[in-house]
Amino acid sequence: MEDIDFIDNELIDFIIKHLPKEMKTSVNRDDVDYLLDLIYDFYEEQGFFSDEEASAEVEINEQDMINYVSDKVAEDGRSEDISYEMIAAVLDGEYEYGKSKGIY
Repeated sequence: MEDIDFIDNELIDFIIKHLPKEMKTSVNRDDVDYLLDLIYDFYEEQGFFSDEEASAEVEINEQDMINYVSDKVAEDGRSEDISYEMIAAVLDGEYEYGKSKGIY
């Protein structure tokens, strides 16, 4: 999702910095980048990147998003490496970063 201008090293650094202490040693940049790709796939499938939704306020069901990402992780055979808790922590970090940038 290169067209999203806030997906970059700054976002990944922010998320890693804000992970729970017990996850900091087990989560790497590639994991975060992979999960961000899935998160933005979810946004795209929901139509949040369409021109119509660009200025509209949207409501995101966090549980639906976690379920979507978790299902994709399982489909990709990465469930042993990426836990439900890790997905939730990255989602929280992405949301907090977006708030800090005025996106949400």
